[in-house]
Amino acid sequence: MPPTDEPVERIDGGDLSCARLLILLRGRVAELADGSVVHLSTTDPVAPIDLPAWCRITGHEYLGVAEPGPPPVYGVRVTGSPRPTRPDRPWHP
Repeated sequence: MPPTDEPVERIDGGDLSCARLLILLRGRVAELADGSVVHLSTTDPVAPIDLPAWCRITGHEYLGVAEPGPPPVYGVRVTGSPRPTRPDRPWHP
């Protein structure tokens, strides 16, 4: 992902499991404007698989690796009209 001058919201996902990480991300992006960029750092080894899948489900745009880390940082661009998911299981529409 190329560097950007736009403001970035940062989320430290630490060592959260992917389920908890997606719940955290879902809550945060709900507060952000359309087009906002989120950088999510996490040590979860499944994040590079689950984040793009979650973005496809919800309509947000997965931007890939923003910083290689450690820990790696992944970019997500927020859509103003995401597809709804279950509050307790944000990977389920």
